Amino acid sequence: MARSHLATQVPLKVSFLAWRLLRDKLPTKANLISRGILSVEDHFCAFGCGAVESAQHVFLSCSSYGSLWSLVSSWIGSSLVTTKTLSDHYIQFTTSACGTRACRSFMQLIWLACVWVVWT
Repeated sequence: MARSHLATQVPLKVSFLAWRLLRDKLPTKANLISRGILSVEDHFCAFGCGAVESAQHVFLSCSSYGSLWSLVSSWIGSSLVTTKTLSDHYIQFTTSACGTRACRSFMQLIWLACVWVVWT
């Protein structure tokens, strides 16, 4: 996540979560398995959808939380962002709706709030 003036407008823990998320450093089951902390049998998504729990899955395609982005897009009146990677999603979500700095900051705030709610 690019350093912006928004970083001072959100709690540090939210900025840190986003930083870790965009670098695939969250303790998802897929990451914990790759580090040898969990066994391969424990790879299923915590939300019960039956897929492998990776950051990409939880935040973009999980049947429990993936629809959040379409609801938010509908709520704010912007087009739905459909990307394969979280970094692309962040960039497109925060820049596609408008061109002003204030609007981009608002979109960043919405993205960070959604990410925080899903993870916590």
